[in-house]
Amino acid sequence: MDRAPFGFSSDSDQLPVVGPFLRPLLAELTAFRRDLHAHPELSTREVRTTGRIADRLTAAGLTPHFFEGTGLYVDIGHGPIATALRADIDALPVQDETGLPWASTSRGVCHACGHDMHTTVMVGVALVLADLNRSSPLAGTVRIIFQPAEETMPGGALSCIEQGVLDGVPRIFALHCDPRIDVGQIGTRIGAITSASDTVRIELTGRGGHTSRPHLTEDLVFALAEIAVGVPAVLSRRIDVRSAVSVVWGQIHAGAAPNAIPATGFMSGTMRCLDGDAWLAAGELLDDVVSQVAAPFGVAVDLEHVRGVPPVVNTEVETAMIEAAARAELGEDAVVLTPQSMGGEDFAWFLQEVPGSMFRLGTRTRGGETFDLHRGDYVIDEESLAVGVRVMAATALRAVAEAAQHPPVVAPVAPNRLVERPAAKPRSAWAAEATGR
Repeated sequence: MDRAPFGFSSDSDQLPVVGPFLRPLLAELTAFRRDLHAHPELSTREVRTTGRIADRLTAAGLTPHFFEGTGLYVDIGHGPIATALRADIDALPVQDETGLPWASTSRGVCHACGHDMHTTVMVGVALVLADLNRSSPLAGTVRIIFQPAEETMPGGALSCIEQGVLDGVPRIFALHCDPRIDVGQIGTRIGAITSASDTVRIELTGRGGHTSRPHLTEDLVFALAEIAVGVPAVLSRRIDVRSAVSVVWGQIHAGAAPNAIPATGFMSGTMRCLDGDAWLAAGELLDDVVSQVAAPFGVAVDLEHVRGVPPVVNTEVETAMIEAAARAELGEDAVVLTPQSMGGEDFAWFLQEVPGSMFRLGTRTRGGETFDLHRGDYVIDEESLAVGVRVMAATALRAVAEAAQHPPVVAPVAPNRLVERPAAKPRSAWAAEATGR
């Protein structure tokens, strides 16, 4: 193994293989992840989680920097920042149904999205890079971000950005567990890998009355039904179908008796889109489309459309870095093309500021059951922990090498920026908000 200072060349032959540095840490990291899984914390309440991360980083001789409330970041290396890495640390309001010895001890809360794995992977990366940096100094700095409140809208990333975590950062990487990909592989994609995700709530009011005389009322239930069907249909004809605009309703509430037309009712759902420009266009059309569909029924319409997160759009250069790192660590078959997801992810806000890429970490046992995210029975194959650390640490080393050879220019606007980011919500508002991205 070449022991020259890391970062003098982008040639992969000059970079260390991460596996040998990780091996002595695996048992400890597995226990760390199980501890996080047993003690999940909801968005903005990740106090114990933040403390556990900070304690382990401090024990390794690193200096954590805390965000307001919860979450932290740590810098490893020397000189200008070469890259940032991000993990999300919050859990979901879902009951743990795994039956594992390290199942959640918090009733109604569990890591059903794999954030305990994301966090542990990044702790492992920090320990590996700290070890490498002690033996041969990194020719650049790697910033590792442990972000709170990803499972809220519009996401805890905004608060971290407002606190300056991206100052001087030229690129950023992240990972997300994927129970559809076998352990030992990762999924990548250039371009949109996740969807924009907004929430839509529509409240209707009108004259109620008897179901025998709907002509003397504004038939509100019928209007709700027409909006539920008509709005998605109209948008699909007004927006390019290749953009995959999807409006799906999760709630419709009206009435209390079968023979009474109610005076009020509401419906709510999400609007998702894989194309950023189409996302903006659909949002501008939504008010007119809802009003036009509702107009024949004479009901009053109150529309609340809350922008959530943009799509996560992976850049080509950064995705290539991940793929090269994965193949160097795991072999040529380690990288698969991942399908686009209609789920939302607030890592998108980081990519509105700097270029970067998110990859999918395979967590399915080969030949085993295929789970889904946000399910209480989601079981992760723990062999994926080593895979995540190796790929992410090797990606960071490539970014350091590239930055040392070709110092990056931190662009004032990222290539994927669609909109100015909104202000972060007050933490009290986050804590009270139901999750549901």
